[in-house]
Amino acid sequence: MTDLLPQGPIPDGLPGPLPKGERLLWQGRPAPMSLARRAFHVDLVALYFGGLAAFQAYSSGRLAASWPVLLAGALALAILFALAFGASRTTVYSLTDRRLMLRIGIALQMDINLPLKEIEGAGFHRFGDGSGDLPLRLKPGVRLAYLHLWPHARPWRLTRPEPMLRCVPEAEAIAKRIAAALAEANGQPVQALPPAPVASPVLPGRLAAAGH
Repeated sequence: MTDLLPQGPIPDGLPGPLPKGERLLWQGRPAPMSLARRAFHVDLVALYFGGLAAFQAYSSGRLAASWPVLLAGALALAILFALAFGASRTTVYSLTDRRLMLRIGIALQMDINLPLKEIEGAGFHRFGDGSGDLPLRLKPGVRLAYLHLWPHARPWRLTRPEPMLRCVPEAEAIAKRIAAALAEANGQPVQALPPAPVASPVLPGRLAAAGH
């Protein structure tokens, strides 16, 4: 996490210089291992191929019969890890006192600009390693395509996609910073994060716990 950044050369991840008076508060990107596990589901893929290899060895009575399955699993995992690390390296999340910006895309980069006044609220889901997801609920009429956002989108919100800062390190501190920026932009007092990971009303300045 970085503190308030000085104005000067265009920081990595911004499409251009910020307008006069706009302050860059934070920049970050997904934690690659967390992204591999939560967005690309490498744990489930490893479990699937491991179970398939065990079944193959048991049904044939030969340990060697499991090797093709294990090799296929290793290849699948290598591809998923490469995608996760590529997505992490090419993603930059930027928060200013006026907007949130997402620079995303491995092969074709895209910049998504979300004025804070167009964000109805945000959620917060923390993982055991300290990283977390921060989905953003947009006001009615503000629409983004789910496929354009993925994997930076809240899962299964297809009819009303929610952009999401995915697997962000030090997620709780970033959540508080976003809550303060939303509250300031909407002229509301900052409220504390709820301690329990249960669904609750989503309001500017207060980050509700987000279930997936």
